[in-house]
Amino acid sequence: MPATPRPARVRRTVLAVPGSSDRFIAKARTLAVDTLFLDLEDAVAPAVKQESRQRIVDALLDPAGFAAPTVTVRVNDWSTPWTFRDVEVVVGGAGAKIDCVLLPKVTSAAQVVALDLLLTQVEQERGLVVGGIGIEAQIEEARGLIHVNEIAASSPRLETLVYGPGDFMAAMGMAGLNVGAQPGGYPADAFHYVMMAILVAARAHGLQAIDGPFVAIRDTAGFEVAARRAAALGYDGKWVLHPDQVEAGTRIFSPDRADLARARRILDAYAAAGTREGGARGAIVVDDEMVDEAGVKLAAAIVARGGAVSSAAGKEQA
Repeated sequence: MPATPRPARVRRTVLAVPGSSDRFIAKARTLAVDTLFLDLEDAVAPAVKQESRQRIVDALLDPAGFAAPTVTVRVNDWSTPWTFRDVEVVVGGAGAKIDCVLLPKVTSAAQVVALDLLLTQVEQERGLVVGGIGIEAQIEEARGLIHVNEIAASSPRLETLVYGPGDFMAAMGMAGLNVGAQPGGYPADAFHYVMMAILVAARAHGLQAIDGPFVAIRDTAGFEVAARRAAALGYDGKWVLHPDQVEAGTRIFSPDRADLARARRILDAYAAAGTREGGARGAIVVDDEMVDEAGVKLAAAIVARGGAVSSAAGKEQA
Protein backbone atom coordinates (compact mmCIF):
# COMPACT_ATOMS: atom_id res chain seq x y z
CA MET A 1 0.00 0.00 0.00
CA PRO A 2 1.56 3.37 -0.98
CA ALA A 3 1.96 5.82 1.87
CA THR A 4 -0.64 8.58 2.02
CA PRO A 5 1.15 11.96 2.21
CA ARG A 6 0.60 13.48 5.64
CA PRO A 7 -1.06 16.89 5.55
CA ALA A 8 0.65 19.88 7.15
CA ARG A 9 -1.10 20.68 10.42
CA VAL A 10 -0.58 23.43 12.97
CA ARG A 11 -0.53 22.20 16.57
CA ARG A 12 0.40 25.22 18.70
CA THR A 13 -2.40 24.40 21.13
CA VAL A 14 -3.76 20.89 21.63
CA LEU A 15 -6.86 20.76 23.81
CA ALA A 16 -7.52 17.66 25.94
CA VAL A 17 -11.25 16.86 26.15
CA PRO A 18 -12.63 14.04 28.36
CA GLY A 19 -14.67 11.75 26.16
CA SER A 20 -17.00 10.93 29.04
CA SER A 21 -18.27 14.50 29.52
CA ASP A 22 -20.97 15.99 27.32
CA ARG A 23 -20.39 19.34 29.06
CA PHE A 24 -16.67 19.47 28.24
CA ILE A 25 -17.27 18.28 24.69
CA ALA A 26 -19.87 21.01 24.14
CA LYS A 27 -17.53 23.64 25.58
CA ALA A 28 -14.68 22.46 23.35
CA ARG A 29 -16.66 22.96 20.14
CA THR A 30 -16.08 26.71 19.99
CA LEU A 31 -12.61 27.08 21.52
CA ALA A 32 -10.00 28.66 19.25
CA VAL A 33 -7.39 25.89 19.46
CA ASP A 34 -5.44 24.35 16.61
CA THR A 35 -6.14 20.76 17.63
CA LEU A 36 -8.24 18.89 20.14
CA PHE A 37 -8.37 15.27 21.16
CA LEU A 38 -11.36 13.46 22.58
CA ASP A 39 -9.92 11.28 25.31
CA LEU A 40 -10.72 7.67 26.12
CA GLU A 41 -7.65 7.15 28.30
CA ASP A 42 -6.60 8.91 31.52
CA ALA A 43 -9.51 11.38 31.65
CA VAL A 44 -12.11 8.59 31.48
CA ALA A 45 -12.82 6.29 34.41
CA PRO A 46 -12.68 2.54 33.67
CA ALA A 47 -16.37 2.14 34.54
CA VAL A 48 -17.45 4.44 31.67
CA LYS A 49 -14.83 3.75 29.00
CA GLN A 50 -17.11 1.60 26.90
CA GLU A 51 -20.05 4.00 26.90
CA SER A 52 -17.69 6.91 26.22
CA ARG A 53 -16.79 5.39 22.85
CA GLN A 54 -20.31 5.94 21.55
CA ARG A 55 -20.45 9.38 23.15
CA ILE A 56 -17.37 10.34 21.14
CA VAL A 57 -18.85 8.89 17.93
CA ASP A 58 -22.02 10.91 18.47
CA ALA A 59 -19.99 14.06 19.20
CA LEU A 60 -17.94 13.63 16.03
CA LEU A 61 -21.03 13.07 13.88
CA ASP A 62 -22.90 16.04 15.37
CA PRO A 63 -23.41 18.65 12.60
CA ALA A 64 -22.27 21.35 15.05
CA GLY A 65 -18.70 20.22 14.44
CA PHE A 66 -15.62 21.69 16.15
CA ALA A 67 -13.87 24.99 15.58
CA ALA A 68 -10.49 23.26 15.85
CA PRO A 69 -9.10 22.48 12.38
CA THR A 70 -7.67 19.15 13.57
CA VAL A 71 -9.69 16.66 15.63
CA THR A 72 -8.15 13.50 17.05
CA VAL A 73 -9.02 10.73 19.50
CA ARG A 74 -6.80 9.29 22.22
CA VAL A 75 -7.41 5.57 22.65
CA ASN A 76 -6.19 3.41 25.52
CA ASP A 77 -2.73 1.87 25.33
CA TRP A 78 -2.03 -1.69 24.22
CA SER A 79 -1.46 -2.98 27.78
CA THR A 80 -5.18 -2.46 28.52
CA PRO A 81 -8.17 -4.54 27.39
CA TRP A 82 -9.73 -1.58 25.58
CA THR A 83 -7.51 -0.56 22.64
CA PHE A 84 -8.94 -2.80 19.91
CA ARG A 85 -12.56 -1.90 20.65
CA ASP A 86 -11.68 1.80 21.03
CA VAL A 87 -10.44 1.82 17.45
CA GLU A 88 -13.13 -0.46 16.07
CA VAL A 89 -16.02 1.51 17.57
CA VAL A 90 -14.78 5.08 17.28
CA VAL A 91 -12.96 4.91 13.94
CA GLY A 92 -15.54 2.49 12.57
CA GLY A 93 -18.33 4.81 13.62
CA ALA A 94 -16.89 8.22 12.78
CA GLY A 95 -13.58 7.68 11.00
CA ALA A 96 -14.34 10.29 8.34
CA LYS A 97 -14.34 12.93 11.10
CA ILE A 98 -11.04 11.85 12.70
CA ASP A 99 -7.72 13.27 11.57
CA CYS A 100 -5.45 11.20 13.82
CA VAL A 101 -5.46 8.60 16.57
CA LEU A 102 -3.28 9.33 19.58
CA LEU A 103 -1.69 6.21 21.08
CA PRO A 104 -0.48 6.67 24.67
CA LYS A 105 2.32 4.94 26.57
CA VAL A 106 4.14 3.81 23.44
CA THR A 107 7.15 1.68 24.35
CA SER A 108 8.07 0.08 21.02
CA ALA A 109 7.74 0.50 17.27
CA ALA A 110 5.67 -2.69 17.18
CA GLN A 111 2.84 -1.00 19.06
CA VAL A 112 2.58 1.72 16.42
CA VAL A 113 2.73 -0.88 13.64
CA ALA A 114 -0.11 -2.78 15.32
CA LEU A 115 -2.25 0.36 15.42
CA ASP A 116 -1.40 1.09 11.78
CA LEU A 117 -2.55 -2.39 10.73
CA LEU A 118 -5.74 -2.14 12.76
CA LEU A 119 -6.56 1.26 11.29
CA THR A 120 -6.00 -0.13 7.79
CA GLN A 121 -8.51 -2.93 8.39
CA VAL A 122 -11.13 -0.59 9.83
CA GLU A 123 -10.62 1.90 6.98
CA GLN A 124 -11.02 -0.87 4.43
CA GLU A 125 -14.13 -2.23 6.11
CA ARG A 126 -15.76 1.20 6.37
CA GLY A 127 -14.82 2.43 2.90
CA LEU A 128 -12.51 5.14 4.22
CA VAL A 129 -9.32 6.32 2.50
CA VAL A 130 -6.72 3.74 3.50
CA GLY A 131 -3.91 5.51 5.30
CA GLY A 132 -5.94 8.68 5.67
CA ILE A 133 -5.97 8.67 9.47
CA GLY A 134 -2.70 9.71 11.06
CA ILE A 135 -1.06 8.46 14.25
CA GLU A 136 0.38 10.41 17.16
CA ALA A 137 2.68 8.48 19.51
CA GLN A 138 2.95 9.51 23.15
CA ILE A 139 6.26 8.84 24.93
CA GLU A 140 5.68 8.49 28.66
CA GLU A 141 8.22 6.14 30.22
CA ALA A 142 11.77 4.84 30.11
CA ARG A 143 11.24 2.10 27.50
CA GLY A 144 9.53 4.51 25.16
CA LEU A 145 12.38 6.96 25.45
CA ILE A 146 15.00 4.25 24.86
CA HIS A 147 13.21 3.20 21.66
CA VAL A 148 12.07 6.66 20.55
CA ASN A 149 14.08 6.62 17.31
CA GLU A 150 12.59 3.29 16.21
CA ILE A 151 9.14 4.53 17.20
CA ALA A 152 9.59 7.68 15.11
CA ALA A 153 10.41 5.54 12.05
CA SER A 154 7.69 2.93 12.61
CA SER A 155 4.82 4.07 10.36
CA PRO A 156 4.14 6.43 7.45
CA ARG A 157 0.99 7.43 9.34
CA LEU A 158 2.99 9.04 12.13
CA GLU A 159 2.63 12.82 12.40
CA THR A 160 3.79 13.66 15.91
CA LEU A 161 5.68 12.50 18.97
CA VAL A 162 4.08 13.72 22.18
CA TYR A 163 5.84 14.03 25.53
CA GLY A 164 3.75 12.80 28.47
CA PRO A 165 5.26 14.39 31.59
CA GLY A 166 2.91 12.94 34.20
CA ASP A 167 3.54 9.27 33.57
CA PHE A 168 7.19 10.00 32.86
CA MET A 169 7.64 11.71 36.23
CA ALA A 170 5.97 8.76 37.92
CA ALA A 171 8.04 6.20 36.00
CA MET A 172 11.28 7.98 36.92
CA GLY A 173 10.32 8.39 40.58
CA MET A 174 10.62 12.18 40.35
CA ALA A 175 9.61 14.29 43.30
CA GLY A 176 6.56 16.52 42.92
CA LEU A 177 2.87 16.16 42.11
CA ASN A 178 2.37 19.08 39.71
CA VAL A 179 2.47 17.50 36.26
CA GLY A 180 4.42 19.61 33.80
CA ALA A 181 6.11 21.70 36.48
CA GLN A 182 9.74 21.27 37.49
CA PRO A 183 10.21 18.99 40.51
CA GLY A 184 11.49 20.76 43.60
CA GLY A 185 15.07 20.34 44.76
CA TYR A 186 16.68 20.15 41.31
CA PRO A 187 18.09 23.49 40.16
CA ALA A 188 18.33 22.66 36.45
CA ASP A 189 15.69 21.57 33.91
CA ALA A 190 14.71 18.03 34.93
CA PHE A 191 12.93 17.43 31.62
CA HIS A 192 15.62 18.66 29.22
CA TYR A 193 17.05 15.27 28.29
CA VAL A 194 13.74 13.57 27.58
CA MET A 195 12.32 16.54 25.68
CA MET A 196 15.43 16.88 23.55
CA ALA A 197 15.57 13.14 22.81
CA ILE A 198 11.95 13.21 21.64
CA LEU A 199 12.55 16.34 19.58
CA VAL A 200 15.64 14.93 17.86
CA ALA A 201 13.84 11.70 16.97
CA ALA A 202 10.86 13.66 15.65
CA ARG A 203 12.93 15.95 13.47
CA ALA A 204 15.05 13.08 12.14
CA HIS A 205 11.88 11.55 10.71
CA GLY A 206 9.99 14.68 9.68
CA LEU A 207 7.55 14.66 12.60
CA GLN A 208 6.20 17.35 14.87
CA ALA A 209 7.06 17.35 18.58
CA ILE A 210 4.37 18.32 21.09
CA ASP A 211 4.81 19.03 24.79
CA GLY A 212 2.30 17.60 27.25
CA PRO A 213 0.09 19.28 29.86
CA PHE A 214 0.70 21.74 32.66
CA VAL A 215 -1.99 20.75 35.13
CA ALA A 216 -2.05 23.83 37.39
CA ILE A 217 -4.74 25.49 35.30
CA ARG A 218 -4.89 28.67 37.43
CA ASP A 219 -1.13 29.17 37.32
CA THR A 220 -0.96 31.02 34.02
CA ALA A 221 2.55 32.30 34.74
CA GLY A 222 3.76 28.75 35.36
CA PHE A 223 2.15 27.58 32.13
CA GLU A 224 3.91 30.35 30.21
CA VAL A 225 7.28 29.37 31.68
CA ALA A 226 6.78 25.73 30.67
CA ALA A 227 5.48 26.66 27.21
CA ARG A 228 8.35 29.08 26.53
CA ARG A 229 10.86 26.41 27.53
CA ALA A 230 9.36 23.95 25.04
CA ALA A 231 9.05 26.55 22.30
CA ALA A 232 12.67 27.63 22.79
CA LEU A 233 13.82 24.06 22.23
CA GLY A 234 11.87 23.88 18.98
CA TYR A 235 8.64 22.12 19.98
CA ASP A 236 5.67 22.81 17.73
CA GLY A 237 3.04 23.13 20.44
CA LYS A 238 1.73 22.14 23.82
CA TRP A 239 -1.37 20.61 25.36
CA VAL A 240 -3.87 22.93 26.99
CA LEU A 241 -6.32 21.81 29.64
CA HIS A 242 -8.32 24.99 30.18
CA PRO A 243 -9.43 27.99 28.09
CA ASP A 244 -7.17 30.22 30.20
CA GLN A 245 -4.13 28.48 28.70
CA VAL A 246 -5.14 28.85 25.05
CA GLU A 247 -4.13 32.46 24.40
CA ALA A 248 -0.68 32.02 25.90
CA GLY A 249 -0.08 28.76 24.05
CA THR A 250 -1.11 30.24 20.70
CA ARG A 251 1.07 33.30 21.24
CA ILE A 252 4.16 31.49 22.50
CA PHE A 253 4.23 28.88 19.73
CA SER A 254 3.64 31.44 16.97
CA PRO A 255 6.68 33.13 15.42
CA ASP A 256 7.41 36.50 16.98
CA ARG A 257 6.54 39.26 14.49
CA ALA A 258 9.90 40.96 14.86
CA ASP A 259 11.73 37.64 14.39
CA LEU A 260 9.60 36.85 11.35
CA ALA A 261 10.31 40.21 9.76
CA ARG A 262 14.04 39.84 10.42
CA ALA A 263 14.04 36.30 9.03
CA ARG A 264 12.51 37.58 5.81
CA ARG A 265 15.12 40.33 5.59
CA ILE A 266 17.85 37.72 6.01
CA LEU A 267 16.45 35.53 3.25
CA ASP A 268 16.05 38.45 0.86
CA ALA A 269 19.50 39.84 1.57
CA TYR A 270 21.21 36.47 1.31
CA ALA A 271 19.47 35.63 -1.95
CA ALA A 272 20.60 38.95 -3.45
CA ALA A 273 24.18 38.60 -2.15
CA GLY A 274 24.50 35.10 -3.63
CA THR A 275 24.01 36.28 -7.20
CA ARG A 276 26.92 37.30 -9.40
CA GLU A 277 25.53 40.81 -9.45
CA GLY A 278 25.48 40.80 -5.65
CA GLY A 279 29.04 39.60 -5.38
CA ALA A 280 28.31 35.87 -5.02
CA ARG A 281 28.92 36.16 -1.28
CA GLY A 282 28.29 33.27 1.09
CA ALA A 283 28.51 35.38 4.25
CA ILE A 284 26.88 38.77 4.76
CA VAL A 285 25.93 41.18 7.54
CA VAL A 286 22.26 41.73 8.37
CA ASP A 287 21.24 43.93 11.30
CA ASP A 288 24.87 44.04 12.49
CA GLU A 289 25.13 40.24 12.68
CA MET A 290 27.05 37.84 10.47
CA VAL A 291 24.81 35.54 8.43
CA ASP A 292 25.95 32.48 6.48
CA GLU A 293 24.12 29.38 5.25
CA ALA A 294 23.44 28.11 8.78
CA GLY A 295 21.77 31.39 9.70
CA VAL A 296 19.74 31.25 6.51
CA LYS A 297 18.42 27.82 7.48
CA LEU A 298 17.27 29.21 10.83
CA ALA A 299 15.57 32.10 9.07
CA ALA A 300 13.90 29.77 6.57
CA ALA A 301 12.52 27.62 9.39
CA ILE A 302 10.97 30.67 11.08
CA VAL A 303 9.43 31.86 7.83
CA ALA A 304 8.06 28.38 7.12
CA ARG A 305 6.44 28.22 10.54
CA GLY A 306 4.97 31.67 10.05
CA GLY A 307 3.58 30.60 6.69
CA ALA A 308 1.97 27.51 8.19
CA VAL A 309 0.32 29.56 10.93
CA SER A 310 -0.94 32.15 8.41
CA SER A 311 -2.29 29.41 6.16
CA ALA A 312 -4.13 27.78 9.07
CA ALA A 313 -5.61 31.14 10.09
CA GLY A 314 -6.75 31.73 6.51
CA LYS A 315 -8.51 28.39 6.37
CA GLU A 316 -10.31 29.11 9.66
CA GLN A 317 -11.55 32.49 8.41
CA ALA A 318 -12.69 30.94 5.13
